[in-house]
Amino acid sequence: MSIALYPGSFDPFHNGHLEVVERAVRLFDRVIVAILRNPQKGEALFDLQARREMIEDSVAHLSTVETVSMSTLVVEVARSVGATVIVRGLRVVSDFENELQMAQMNRQLSGIETVFIPTTSSHSFIASKLIREVARYGGDVSPFVPKPVICRLNERFGIPQP
Repeated sequence: MSIALYPGSFDPFHNGHLEVVERAVRLFDRVIVAILRNPQKGEALFDLQARREMIEDSVAHLSTVETVSMSTLVVEVARSVGATVIVRGLRVVSDFENELQMAQMNRQLSGIETVFIPTTSSHSFIASKLIREVARYGGDVSPFVPKPVICRLNERFGIPQP
């Protein structure tokens, strides 16, 4: 059985992330989405449990997807869940340099390979940072995030539900 680990901070989970998960389930028997706390990104908008709930609600239609929360090295989580591959999404060419460096480090640490899944152009500009910024100022981010996420964002920023 092939198990892929898709790690990220997912703060919040958006349609680009969802696309990567949906494409990964066609390649692997199981996909485990690992939600992490990334101290390099500053204070999170949502805690790990809220992010996990949003992702679980967003991928409920995919029976082979599971979630875990983590606060350790990605390769340690991969080992603990039996993943043989790490999945990473690429939006634009500039993502590749950093992702390649992480993939090489992860392979040196563990022997686990990384598979890159490029998003379609309709999702290539979406970034969690931009979603947070637009939502914080009351902008409509509903075209860019799954419904469970827009509900949480609206709740978080006091925006009336449509």
